[in-house]
Amino acid sequence: MIELILQRFSDKFISKWLILIFDLLIVLLTYPFAFIVRNNFDLQNFDSNHFSLSRFLFLLSVYLISFLYTQSYKGVIRQTGLKDAFSIFKAATIAVLGLILLSFILDSYSQNHLSFSRNTLVIHYLITLLCLLSIRFLIKSVYLSFTKSGSGIRRIRVIIFGSGAMGELTRQTLSKEVAKTYEVVAFLDDNPTKCGKVQDGIPVLKPDNVLNPDFIKSRRIHQLIIAVQNLSIEKKKAIIEAGVELGLKVKVVPPAKNWIQGELTSKQIKNVRIEDLLERDPIKLDSTNVIKELRGRVILITGAAGSIGSEILRQVTHYKPKKIVAVDQAESALHEISLELHPYIQKLNVSVEFIIADIRDEGRVKNIFEKYKPEIVFHAAAYKHVPLMESNPYEAVKINIFGTKLIADFSVQYGVEKFVMISTDKAVNPTNVMGATKRVAEMYVQSLHQQGSSTQFITTRFGNVLGSNGSVVPLFKKQIEAGGPITITHPEITRYFMTIPEACNLVLEAGAMGNGGEIFVFDMGESVKIVDLAKKMIKLSGLTLGKDIEIVFTGLRPGEKLYEELLADKENNLPTHHPKILKAKNAGVDSELLGYQLKILEQKLEDHEDFSLVAVLKQIVEEYRSNNSVFAKLDK
Repeated sequence: MIELILQRFSDKFISKWLILIFDLLIVLLTYPFAFIVRNNFDLQNFDSNHFSLSRFLFLLSVYLISFLYTQSYKGVIRQTGLKDAFSIFKAATIAVLGLILLSFILDSYSQNHLSFSRNTLVIHYLITLLCLLSIRFLIKSVYLSFTKSGSGIRRIRVIIFGSGAMGELTRQTLSKEVAKTYEVVAFLDDNPTKCGKVQDGIPVLKPDNVLNPDFIKSRRIHQLIIAVQNLSIEKKKAIIEAGVELGLKVKVVPPAKNWIQGELTSKQIKNVRIEDLLERDPIKLDSTNVIKELRGRVILITGAAGSIGSEILRQVTHYKPKKIVAVDQAESALHEISLELHPYIQKLNVSVEFIIADIRDEGRVKNIFEKYKPEIVFHAAAYKHVPLMESNPYEAVKINIFGTKLIADFSVQYGVEKFVMISTDKAVNPTNVMGATKRVAEMYVQSLHQQGSSTQFITTRFGNVLGSNGSVVPLFKKQIEAGGPITITHPEITRYFMTIPEACNLVLEAGAMGNGGEIFVFDMGESVKIVDLAKKMIKLSGLTLGKDIEIVFTGLRPGEKLYEELLADKENNLPTHHPKILKAKNAGVDSELLGYQLKILEQKLEDHEDFSLVAVLKQIVEEYRSNNSVFAKLDK
């Protein structure tokens, strides 16, 4: 009953003025006791003159002024902490020092009726301080005991990785939680000097002794919270993996800079995301080169409302270009990114033009180049979804090839210094229309470089981007939220993954380091098995495969590969000054032949006949072999 009342009024607080009155009452009641203690509990020496009304009013006045000055009465009693205790200590200390000083001054007057015994004042100070602190911590303890020990509330048993300041702060934050009952069972720490010790009544243990099935089951652990901020990525992944495998809900304490008003709350301790398990050491930009490349320049970004284009736009604004021209045909998406960036654009004093345009519209594109005269072009506009492009070759060819050709040609005509094209790993030994069209686009910009164009044409090539529109992670999240099943095309399918900021870091770095003609690829580490990715996402969601949710294999989609590649058979990778970026060296392009083939391809567009379009694509890209597609018959 008491517990329900406390929970119902958990958001109600006692008036600070009532707390002030209560504190003054303690000051008043402890003075007679202090006097008795001063006289060794000898009541025969009890002198009523020491308890006059004027003396009491004088005592209360000094303490009142001190309480008001230090504002010690403003703390929430049930959340009393070290800061509150120090505030009370400061208030009582100032008051007793003030009383002693005033007593010395008043002793000089012969008719003084307000003088206090200094010994009595010190004893009174100690007793008052003890009572003020004890009562507060007692109330806090009783409150937490009632709200957290009820049989109707499930106790969430937690282990915290990290016993340092951040770990202790995490424990204190959990102890203040009212809506849930957390019980910290142990701290985990790799420091051998800490292991085996007890911290605030909680043992500090080695991770290996805790992160095992026997300990987790015997202690009924529910959650693992990672409270160390400077963990290496590999160590962090290993801890998360271990927790997930043990069926724990794994959470991470955010960096202090992300805390709300400098304070950590339990709501800020977030669940681990699948992105944390795919995380790698982040790319470190050579900001000096990028600043030199972008500052004071006019920059054109196509596909500026897409996943990659919008992130390039976000990052480029921080390098203070003269002007950014953000082009996309998606009206709503471009409007959203313009609203998002508006405060940053104003703060950084960067001029950004948001333009609705189709890169296939020759007149419109020419007008943009003529009006803004861009110096650097980041070309991110493209159709990218493999199954859709397999069903719509016309659109893939029109946008990915001839849209790129139009932007590239105007870049040459209007003297653009650098043209950075965003390509894909699907352009390597393509098995689908989308990949083949991106490879043709790569070949075309390479041919312009070979023809001696003053524009430096640079290509960046990377794999799947986490969180981008249509990528597998958001799809799996939606399927899990809907109760499943999770659909995967093949049990053996694998993919490379990178984050959107990583991809855009690569684009900016490539633009800075490239001299023209290069295809830069990112060292993406190990490829990830999609079925393993799905299983980890299920565990992170607190569900059990086969019990709460199922995985269904639907078969490879048209044009889909089992394994992606970053380098074609005829290419060799060369190192660059950046350890995570490689340069693909290829055999070059027959520019004259490619020009002739593109004219044929453009003529075939007028027929709107898919097979004839794809047949020409296969002539241009000799290594293009359709996989699980109706166009496979063209390979025979």
